[in-house]
Amino acid sequence: MKIEQIYTGCLAQGAYYIESEGEAVVIDPLREIHAYLEKADKDGAKIKYVFETHFHADFVSGHLDLSQKTGAPIVYGPLANPSFDAHIAKDQETFKVGKLTFKVLHTPGHTMESTCYLLLDENGKEKALFSGDTLFIGDVGRPDLAQKAANLTQEQLAEHLFDSLRNQVMTLPDETIVYPAHGAGSACGKNMSKETYDTLGHQKAVNYALRADMTKAEFVKEVTTGLMPPPAYFPLNVAMNKKGYDSIDDVLERGSRALTPRAFEAAANETNALILDTRNAQAFSEGFIPNAINIGIDGGFAPWVGALIPDVKQQILLVTDPGRETETVTRLARVGYDYCIGYLEGGMEAWKSAGMEIDQIERISATQLPAVMATNPDTQIFDVRKHSEYLSEHMVGAENAPLDTINESMLLLPKDKPVYIHCAGGYRSMIFASILRARGYDNLIDVKEGFKGIKENSQIQVTDYVCPTTLL
Repeated sequence: MKIEQIYTGCLAQGAYYIESEGEAVVIDPLREIHAYLEKADKDGAKIKYVFETHFHADFVSGHLDLSQKTGAPIVYGPLANPSFDAHIAKDQETFKVGKLTFKVLHTPGHTMESTCYLLLDENGKEKALFSGDTLFIGDVGRPDLAQKAANLTQEQLAEHLFDSLRNQVMTLPDETIVYPAHGAGSACGKNMSKETYDTLGHQKAVNYALRADMTKAEFVKEVTTGLMPPPAYFPLNVAMNKKGYDSIDDVLERGSRALTPRAFEAAANETNALILDTRNAQAFSEGFIPNAINIGIDGGFAPWVGALIPDVKQQILLVTDPGRETETVTRLARVGYDYCIGYLEGGMEAWKSAGMEIDQIERISATQLPAVMATNPDTQIFDVRKHSEYLSEHMVGAENAPLDTINESMLLLPKDKPVYIHCAGGYRSMIFASILRARGYDNLIDVKEGFKGIKENSQIQVTDYVCPTTLL
């Protein structure tokens, strides 16, 4: 028996490949499926089933492409209603894979079709639970994402989740290994651990939602407290996972079109394409194509793309570090942005060498900020971190203008005088600055080390620290 967790950090997502006696299953695959095909080929195994725990909201699954290339049926739990051929399993239904058996445990609550897959060894002993978004390490799935589809309130979904956990999950042996679909950093929960698997027994001891003495009313209140609004792209990804999508091969071919600077400029002028620059914040600030926005590939790339680009069908022209074009197109496709129409061949160096127009954004160090404030006591400073981060600890005198809600936050900023912005370390503030630059704000100055640098500067006063969990 082989169990492999294939973890993707930028999505905090765990897919699973399980093999026995030349047969394999893949659970919750990512959009790009080559890794699963390569594993099966290396093992001399046939992928027998593609198991889906639910209709994912935060990424586009690779179930359709994987099924098409392997012939493996797609399996969902009860109440799933996809627009394509799939096996809709019954609660307690079993599937044989080599010497292993997978048992379907219907666990509604996160969504009504949410299902866990219990792995039994050749002797019928419970070994592992692939829990999807029903049970995380340190948390459970948020019950507010499927309200419209289920025609239920988040409180009613939370009640379903309480029953699912108590009746289907917590009755399993303590030594059962829990393998969830997500870890810390995912927007599918609020308190997930950085650990990506654990024993059920340990989770019963430490996971707030699994307390033995917890009433249903207490559970509902705790799991629905402190939920942040879900990213706007979530329902769009659900729709793609339920209805279907273009093959990843077609998406990669469309997005991997190399464009000379002149051809890139023409494409930008002839279409409504968004120019997305994925270089790091410093490189972007020193020179970028006018009206480009910056979301760095080496950060929370896919979630921020999903949060800030409202239409998954938006055409996109890419500026990347040379050699990272295919990676970028792939990572856009993971969250449903399939309409990249090409990239700048040779990157920004080619653009500059062609004598094309460039723009810049000023950045200063946190060590320079006290002198700025001394020269102008009315200096306006905006903290673009999440509101919870700001409440936990912030620079005295700074106002909060979260990137998460940039359309509302921008209304706080004047356009007629310099404004200094910062985030935690410079990644989000450059996203913020680039978007507003494209909207005519040419007065933003980025504090490049962010709050980390501000806090380390003894000349700058910050508020006393408050643990974020006490703010819920």
